[in-house]
Amino acid sequence: MAYDLIILGSGPAGLTAAIYASRKKMSAVILTKQVGGECLMAPSIENFPGFLKISGADLISKIKEQVDKYGVPIKDGLTIGSIEKKNANFLVKTAEGENFEAKTVIVALGRMPKKLEVAGAKEFEGRGLSFCTICDAPVFAGKDVAVIGGGNVGLRSVEDLLSYAKNIYVLQHKPKFIGDELTIERLKKTGKVAFLTNAETREIIGKKFVESLVYEDLATGEKKELKVGGVFVNIGWIPNTAFLKGFLNLNEKEEIIIDPLTNETSVKGIFAAGDVSNILYKQCVLAAAEGAKAALSAHEYLLLLL
Repeated sequence: MAYDLIILGSGPAGLTAAIYASRKKMSAVILTKQVGGECLMAPSIENFPGFLKISGADLISKIKEQVDKYGVPIKDGLTIGSIEKKNANFLVKTAEGENFEAKTVIVALGRMPKKLEVAGAKEFEGRGLSFCTICDAPVFAGKDVAVIGGGNVGLRSVEDLLSYAKNIYVLQHKPKFIGDELTIERLKKTGKVAFLTNAETREIIGKKFVESLVYEDLATGEKKELKVGGVFVNIGWIPNTAFLKGFLNLNEKEEIIIDPLTNETSVKGIFAAGDVSNILYKQCVLAAAEGAKAALSAHEYLLLLL
């Protein structure tokens, strides 16, 4: 069976694309590893129209309700292996050995956190080193912890940890924090958060679990050690596009380059939406809008095939 549309990913972009595709009477299927994507990591969203405040998980649940209403099937637990042309259609192959065929494809796979490339980091993943405070913050109740990264994602992690951690050290390798200044001032007033600039993480130390973090003060060259029971890494993101290299045009950040009017990629019939693409701002509301636009563009593409 060849679908009209295969949607890769199930965050706000992918789920919204499914809603719009269904309303255009397109046969569609969603292929995903886990429903929700990066949005699940947001404990509180206050800038999505219609909600004064809602968690990422609750927002995804509400959007998925609409997808279920329209009967778009979601096949989860799948890792996308490749996309290739098959005559006039596209063939999507998964790492699990399943194949899906469609006339059009929307890539909405989002992005994943960058790993910390220092001694001890890989060894302590899951043993005191984490990338998700909303998932793991309660584990560190009463402990001193470090957050690596001075952007808004790092500050969000600090907010998640406030109710649990004893003390929180925030490390930024630049001379100045790049996150929201009002948030930084509010966190300083709690008396629990120390902001360290020019702090380049060099090593994670421990036995069975994390026990300390070594960083270099780039202003003085001195190495210092923080006794912490946990480390949260928030140093950036990598688009989930590795399987598309050589097939679609990507930019220097490995984001999919799209036509901003239609969301079409360098291959006609394939569209991209959300954080996986080269849109400037990465926000849930924009991802949803881009998903809608991609689905409508895919529908217009199908009309040209008639």
